[in-house]
Amino acid sequence: MADDSKEPAAKVAELYTKNLKRTYAEDEAAHHDDSKSQRVKLTSGTLDGDGHTKVEATTQKQHEASVAGTAAVADDVPVTSDTCKPSAIPAPPSQGSQPRAMILRSEPGTHKPNEAINGTESSSSSLIKIKQPRIVPKPEWHAPWKLMRVISGHLGWVRSVAVDVSNEWFVTGAGDRVIKIWDLASGTLKLTLTGHISTVRGLAVSPRHPYLFSCGEDKMVKCWDLEQNKVIRHYHGHLSGVYSLALHPTLDILVTGGRDSTARVWDMRTKAQIFALTGHTATVADVKTQEVDPQLITASNDATIRLWDLAAGKTMTTLTHHKKSVRALAMHPTEFSFASASVDHIKQWKFPAGNFVQDLDGHNAIINTMCANSENVLFSGGDNGSMYFWDWKSGYNFQTAEALVQPGSLESEAGIFCSTFDRTGSRLITGEADKTIKIFKEDESATPETHPIKWRPTLARNI
Repeated sequence: MADDSKEPAAKVAELYTKNLKRTYAEDEAAHHDDSKSQRVKLTSGTLDGDGHTKVEATTQKQHEASVAGTAAVADDVPVTSDTCKPSAIPAPPSQGSQPRAMILRSEPGTHKPNEAINGTESSSSSLIKIKQPRIVPKPEWHAPWKLMRVISGHLGWVRSVAVDVSNEWFVTGAGDRVIKIWDLASGTLKLTLTGHISTVRGLAVSPRHPYLFSCGEDKMVKCWDLEQNKVIRHYHGHLSGVYSLALHPTLDILVTGGRDSTARVWDMRTKAQIFALTGHTATVADVKTQEVDPQLITASNDATIRLWDLAAGKTMTTLTHHKKSVRALAMHPTEFSFASASVDHIKQWKFPAGNFVQDLDGHNAIINTMCANSENVLFSGGDNGSMYFWDWKSGYNFQTAEALVQPGSLESEAGIFCSTFDRTGSRLITGEADKTIKIFKEDESATPETHPIKWRPTLARNI
């Protein structure tokens, strides 16, 4: 019986030896060039000095049981170089033994496995700058705005508005080709100026001179002397309608932008054209100026914003984040930043390089006008009469309203074309498609308890 039991054992041992040889042959063929892997394993302590894999049994008892279970087979297996080679493949366990567990361990004083490639990882990751998400600050509480007064008098769409530096009166221009000056406190008409032969699209009041500047779709740019109530200068050069106008805060310079895709810089006194700033490929819809570089910002229907070096007459930066026409710009009175409006988004930017700050989502309309006051309130007015009030720093929309058309007007005449805050920031003046001027003010009875902020912390989307 003993001889019969040895014959199956010899056959099993022979089959086991052949299988082991074939396994090693395939392994060597597949990994004929693993010098890098060998170096990593040597460094981490996975291999010993002879290149053999270190294997540690989970317990001494399991190791002894495994050896005992294979003793009957190993006695009859011829000793060859292949069978003597240490293997990471555990031998078949006997019936009474548990499966062997293979643990790759590192010797004391050696590196951990992941430390072998730590140097290359750190060097490559140092080249990648991880962009940290910006946490949106908690919005400042603002009182809601309500309608204070409606002023009628124009016979066409009110397309432009400007406030005097003394904050005593404001001026409007409309599609009826006239300019009207109104008392800010009472809303009564003080003066009417005629001279344009088409819609008046831009107005600006000089803070240092008794001058009023206007531009219109008749290609004309005019300077009015408010002491004589007449035109004293014309600025000729635009090839088509002039849609926007701005005065430099410290220099006697006038900047206009129009349908000829050009922003022109004029000497206020001599009427000479200093620069014709080209680069836009569509109508220059809005222009803004400031004391420091970039001293001029233009927005165009070609979906770009350009920051200009006014001394050299060249573009400093072109912002292409918008996908559709940029119709309006708003400068913050105290912070070194501005906002731009298009159909897709309102975007905020930081001077001087024009770095993107954040998106203001929600006003899904053609935004014709924007303005901001020193209390961090940003107003945006849409072509459909929608009015949105935002907290400047957080981008939180704290109020939404709809412009009410006057009796006798069509519902489609609810568009808002122009807007501005007065010098104190406590009054908002808008010019609308129903031919009226509306003045808004903050609700004095509102408190944080009656109008709480509905806000929760979020992460800003950076582009």
